[in-house]
Amino acid sequence: MPKFSYVAMDSRGKETKGTLEVGNQNEAIGRLKEMGFFPTKVVEVDKAKEKAEAKTKTAKGGPGGGKKGALNVNLSIKIPGLSGRVKGKILTAFTRQLATLVDAGLPLLRGLRVLEKQEKNQTLKGIIGELAMSIEGGSTFSEGLAQHPKVFNRLFVNMVKAGELGGVLEVVLARLADFMEKAQKIKGKVISAMFYPVAVMTVAVVILAVLMIWVVPKFKDIFKDMLPGKPLPGFTRFVLGISDAIANNFIVTAICSVVVIAAFVAFVKTRFGRRLFDKFKLNMPILGTVISKVAISRFTRTLGTLVSSGVPILQALTIVKETSGNVIVGSAVAAVHESVKEGETITAPLEASNVFPPMVISMVDVGEQTGALPEMLMKIADNYDEEVDNAVAAMTSLLEPVMIVFLAVIVGSIVIALFLPLIALMDGLSEAGGQEGGGAD
Repeated sequence: MPKFSYVAMDSRGKETKGTLEVGNQNEAIGRLKEMGFFPTKVVEVDKAKEKAEAKTKTAKGGPGGGKKGALNVNLSIKIPGLSGRVKGKILTAFTRQLATLVDAGLPLLRGLRVLEKQEKNQTLKGIIGELAMSIEGGSTFSEGLAQHPKVFNRLFVNMVKAGELGGVLEVVLARLADFMEKAQKIKGKVISAMFYPVAVMTVAVVILAVLMIWVVPKFKDIFKDMLPGKPLPGFTRFVLGISDAIANNFIVTAICSVVVIAAFVAFVKTRFGRRLFDKFKLNMPILGTVISKVAISRFTRTLGTLVSSGVPILQALTIVKETSGNVIVGSAVAAVHESVKEGETITAPLEASNVFPPMVISMVDVGEQTGALPEMLMKIADNYDEEVDNAVAAMTSLLEPVMIVFLAVIVGSIVIALFLPLIALMDGLSEAGGQEGGGAD
């Protein structure tokens, strides 16, 4: 009897590996499902060895391959981090199109084949083909999706799985498409709001660099000729000192800037640093309000979409925690998970987290008591989407004059520092003229 090696996930999402002696691949998949596992890869041991040997031969050039084999290796190289990903906008369009086809009565497999033919993104095109092959091999749609975690996250996979079990896959796909479209919309608004201050700061840095490295040093030589032996005003000396430090130590300054940025990134990647930075983001002036509202909208919409699609509440809370994007919000969701696990309410840990405002807590409490929690969560999300729109508009209108004033103060200070010696020179000439006029009388 042939052996099959498998890679599967348990109910908690933990990966496990092993081998089974069964008649064929479908029996192996069935056995794993009976064991409570979620198979992601099932391959016959002998075939797996053949594939490994074929890859080794290809890497060495193959039989009689020579340069041709080497060329094939170079063409198949994938840059880590830049392959296997699909943009959210493209994935959203695919989900919406698939939901439309399935809702129209087209079988899932045929719908995937139709979308594969028209898909222009090569990465997604290949993945759709693999999904179709997986379904043809006897796997479910959710099992096929789970084999591509870089593209389809746990939220996507679990919602599809719930839709398959409930026989409402087209409804779940439509909800997923709605969820992804709204998430993309909110993300786009936040990015567009951040574009203006980032652009202004970039222009300010470029202008300062040009002034400090090339313009101000030339004025220093002019001042030496104009005011020989006389001290320059204090503010002018301060600006000239900064200019000398930047111009004469440009490489050191650049390296120090890179080191500071790298140290900050490394600190944020630590557990303590990430928590501290995420807390700062929620409480920072102006932008913190927008980030907080986006986090609340994301939490309520994700949880509402999962629960309304038939995903068990504990599993839904685990997914929400992983996709929250903020450690502080994730900790609050983890507390909710433990509370629900112990048979308690959702509202108590939400209130204790100090992340969610009283209105959200009250609405969740009402939804929990009336049995309409998913609907109430979606209402909260819609409400906060509107508040994000208003907050982004208010932030943009406030940032524009602030950034303009900031840029004017910086550039104006440099200009004033350069004009102070000229004013001192003019005052000296006026005094000298007055003294000469008095002597003539």
